[in-house]
Amino acid sequence: MNKLRLKDIIKTPEVVGIGNPVDVKGWVRTKRGNNFVQFIQLNDGSIVTNLQVVADTDKFDEALLKQITTGSCIHVTGKLVESQGKGQNVEVQAETIEIYGTADPEIYPLQKKGHSMEFLREIAHLRPRTNYFGCVLRLRHAMAFAIHKYFNDRGFYYLHTPLITASDAEGAGEMFNVTTFDLNNIPRTKDGQIDYKQDFFGKHTNLTVSGQLEGELGAMALGNIYTFGPTFRAENSNTPRHLAEFWMIEPEMAFYDITDNMDLAEDFIKYLVQYALDNNMDDLKFLNDMFDKELIARLESVTKVDFVRLGYTEAIDILLQAKKKFEYPVKWGIDLQSEHERYLVENHFKKPVILTDYPKEIKAFYMKQNDDGKTVRAMDVLFPTIGEIIGGSEREADYQKLLNRVHELGMTEEQYWWYFDTRKFGSAPHSGFGLGFERLLLFVTGMTNIRDVIPFPRTPQNAEF
Repeated sequence: MNKLRLKDIIKTPEVVGIGNPVDVKGWVRTKRGNNFVQFIQLNDGSIVTNLQVVADTDKFDEALLKQITTGSCIHVTGKLVESQGKGQNVEVQAETIEIYGTADPEIYPLQKKGHSMEFLREIAHLRPRTNYFGCVLRLRHAMAFAIHKYFNDRGFYYLHTPLITASDAEGAGEMFNVTTFDLNNIPRTKDGQIDYKQDFFGKHTNLTVSGQLEGELGAMALGNIYTFGPTFRAENSNTPRHLAEFWMIEPEMAFYDITDNMDLAEDFIKYLVQYALDNNMDDLKFLNDMFDKELIARLESVTKVDFVRLGYTEAIDILLQAKKKFEYPVKWGIDLQSEHERYLVENHFKKPVILTDYPKEIKAFYMKQNDDGKTVRAMDVLFPTIGEIIGGSEREADYQKLLNRVHELGMTEEQYWWYFDTRKFGSAPHSGFGLGFERLLLFVTGMTNIRDVIPFPRTPQNAEF
């Protein structure tokens, strides 16, 4: 059965037709009025705009109308009419009202407007009912759909990579352990080490930080694949840029070199931003007007320019010559900080930047080494307000070079035997990158804290909802 949402009625009232009966359900945002008429602002989550319901008091029991307060859920039948007031084109002249659920105004946390983001994080189970988070969650859905559409339309295959893994793709070691052990009685070997052979998987396992390594296996068989799923990092950080649970999009492409990789990354991110502009302008306009006055202009600017492409060494030279004092000193060999990345994007070039050819010592073991022996074919896409939004590289396809790099880093070859096999049997040039979904949403929504672009943020000491 096709049930109309408020979005359908507000955006295309001709679907119902002026003067025709309408059946609407939703949550009350506000109610005002007098002894003769009550004006109820109704929202069902499908659009940021409310639908006004007009209830003549002589048609309804006074006790029923008193129960209709901010936060209550109601079912209204009536007639769709042209609105006489400002702010809306149509409204509903109520004929029947059924109350599904009340909300005591004395204790309902969203009774008043103007709550801080910090307060709303404490009630993550209710904050989707606010205009801010309704917009954010609709944009999150739109971006997820656009990601799948983009890759599907270009012949990529969606690969499901494991959430439980015995490998650390990033080599950082900040991973959540997965075990069935009784933590009060952990089995140990004779030399006192944890005996993982007795654990469920027979080895030490963790929640994944990336699906990339397994994604490469898919690319070596299917050509072009992408992953899109949750990833986890046990980093004890409480900054506005970090989450313990976050989502990643990671395409891997056979026969792509670093230039092909950059071309895809630029096209991909432009497509997503344009999709938001084309399909979620109501949400973007609300966030632009109420939260970030430059949001829409910033989004439009990204889609209209060619991204700057330059090497890490040249970027360091620009930063060294900058007439700006950075908190973190600049020299060749450092891992660029957000302040450095944003300077390049926002002050020097005033457009997105793709940096390449980073020092190999600050990048992961799997990146293809350049002939200079010092740098690798890494690439980072840097955006205004965000800094790095995409990180990727051409992958090292040479078995011996990969093996030597692993030994240099003191890693165990045995742990990655399956990964090395792809370099032994039919190795091929290939590339890939990772886009942090929440980083994308920070840019698209204008939000400044990553905890405000995911429904239920997981951070140190916080897993309440």
